[in-house]
Amino acid sequence: AKVSAVAEQAAFLLDVCKLIQKATELGFTVTGGELFRTAEQQAIYVKTGRSKTMNSIHLKRCAIDLNFFKDGKLTYDIPTLKPVGDYWESLHPKNQWGGNWKSFKDVPHFQRG
Repeated sequence: AKVSAVAEQAAFLLDVCKLIQKATELGFTVTGGELFRTAEQQAIYVKTGRSKTMNSIHLKRCAIDLNFFKDGKLTYDIPTLKPVGDYWESLHPKNQWGGNWKSFKDVPHFQRG
């Protein structure tokens, strides 16, 4: 049976809660970034090179960008955040961390898609 969009969004957000809790336990301070994105905003991101696709999972409310601070400093360092990203991917088979992507690294990006 196909999972409804609302059920998928709700399950995604429950995993986001677990992710933030785990990151906090690992010594990070986490703040929110972008969750939902309009098609118009996505088009701007593609045009300016911030994104490579018009098929972003943000459009489906199943992706979030988070900010991670360590010792008061914002970090996008992949080795530093790898335990967080790996934990995210362990929560559900459809969860992906942008820091593990091959061609285009999007470190603050966590999605179910």
